[in-house]
Amino acid sequence: MIKIARLVFNPLQENTYVVWDGTLEAAVIDAGNMNDRENRALETFIDTHGLRPVLALNTHGHFDHTMGVEFLRRRYGVRFALSSLDTFLLKTAGVSAGLFGVRAAEMPGAVDIDLDGRSSISFGETALDIIATPGHTPGHVAFHHPASKALFTGDTLFRESIGRTDLPGGDYTWIMRSILDKIMPLGEDVKIYPGHGEESDLGHEALYNPFIVEVVNNEVRYE
Repeated sequence: MIKIARLVFNPLQENTYVVWDGTLEAAVIDAGNMNDRENRALETFIDTHGLRPVLALNTHGHFDHTMGVEFLRRRYGVRFALSSLDTFLLKTAGVSAGLFGVRAAEMPGAVDIDLDGRSSISFGETALDIIATPGHTPGHVAFHHPASKALFTGDTLFRESIGRTDLPGGDYTWIMRSILDKIMPLGEDVKIYPGHGEESDLGHEALYNPFIVEVVNNEVRYE
């Protein structure tokens, strides 16, 4: 089984997840730490728990989810995994951050592991399934650990909400197809760990997420 810790970073209150197993090898999902204080907070957590980070996994390429990748690369020598469909977002991160009043930290210059078309990724004794979930961005993915019934949804699915589709590369039809055709069938007892906000589970979302309910009730068509 895996262990999961959430740290909230940067002005956009982004969820950075540290995930590890009994080997103490770890992956950091969506590293959003952006300054020395936040870098120290992440480093302290990792070192206090005796973890060995080997991967910086990203659900997508938006600046608030990638600002900590270079710190992890320099400090721990991790490999950076992102869909190549989202690499254009790394190049425009400074402009995008400025629109939110944020000065972007140093962005990674290249991807070490392309997640586009890849079905899984491993660290320690853990394998995470990779589910393509475009809509918030073209290359967005979710990471699923079936044994733990844990799903890292990034900015595709939040507690009682969904990710924005009005940013470059976003598409409402795509995101709803991702949620209804790929995420919801995983089962109502699957717990979701979103890119912002509190945790939830798919059973709760089936009942209380207005974006899902309105489609299921044929109030809105997404095709």
